[in-house]
Amino acid sequence: MVSIDSSGPALTLAARNMGLNGCAPGALVEADVFADLRRLRAAGERFDMVIIDPPKLVARSDQIDKATRAYKDLNLLACQLLQPGGVLVTFSCSGLLDEDLFQKVVAGAALDAGRDARIVGRLHQASDHPVLLSVPETAYLKGLICEVA
Repeated sequence: MVSIDSSGPALTLAARNMGLNGCAPGALVEADVFADLRRLRAAGERFDMVIIDPPKLVARSDQIDKATRAYKDLNLLACQLLQPGGVLVTFSCSGLLDEDLFQKVVAGAALDAGRDARIVGRLHQASDHPVLLSVPETAYLKGLICEVA
């Protein structure tokens, strides 16, 4: 297992939580995830599962185009790192990026990676983070579980 984060304290907390749950933390890498995923790809690394869980990338509507490029890049790299039949678990916590656009971005990333992907599950925020019908952006967390051929 490899965990990549730009925050050393976040990696320390992740290692602590994994230990509390009886899991070995594996390699903890403090790095820019875009650069490190490219490094792993260049090294020929392949994984059975890749989980992409970036921080909020969209704070204002004028950032949506830039954020969709970042989401696409992350998911493209993830698809390239997966073994055939591997699982991509990918998230967005940007409320201004709706679920349909997120799915299109992930689909485009798989297509550009030359991989077939199918959604086998959808994830959303827990009920303790309610969605206000009058504020659609409160449906901020969206996730896809995809099998990548």
